[in-house]
Amino acid sequence: MKQPQLLLIDDEPALANFIAAAGRECGFEPIVTWNDASFRQCFVDRRPDVVALDLGMPVDGVELLRFLADKGFAGPVLIISGFDRRVLESAIRLGEALGLSMAGPVSKPVRLADLEALLSGLKPAVSDDG
Repeated sequence: MKQPQLLLIDDEPALANFIAAAGRECGFEPIVTWNDASFRQCFVDRRPDVVALDLGMPVDGVELLRFLADKGFAGPVLIISGFDRRVLESAIRLGEALGLSMAGPVSKPVRLADLEALLSGLKPAVSDDG
């Protein structure tokens, strides 16, 4: 059976690799991107099952939420960020208003146990149809 794909974007390589390792541990095939262009290209090419994005990057995470909504993405969108809780909650509300299935948020610094619990919870939702 094909592993569900987790597409993630984070401009901090150490954190991106940490999230990818957690995803792999939870049964996902992680696809790591570092910038807006590679994220969009990988999304179009691969059509991942779950997306994890960092709000606090040179590219605006809100723009990526709009991109996902425009592409009709139906899988869970996990927000990971060091921003204030209010900012995270408003990003979640925006994603929901755009019709996205929002998961999280996960605050930085990310705790492995929290991240794995969240990813493990998402996996059944995305692997039933594969």
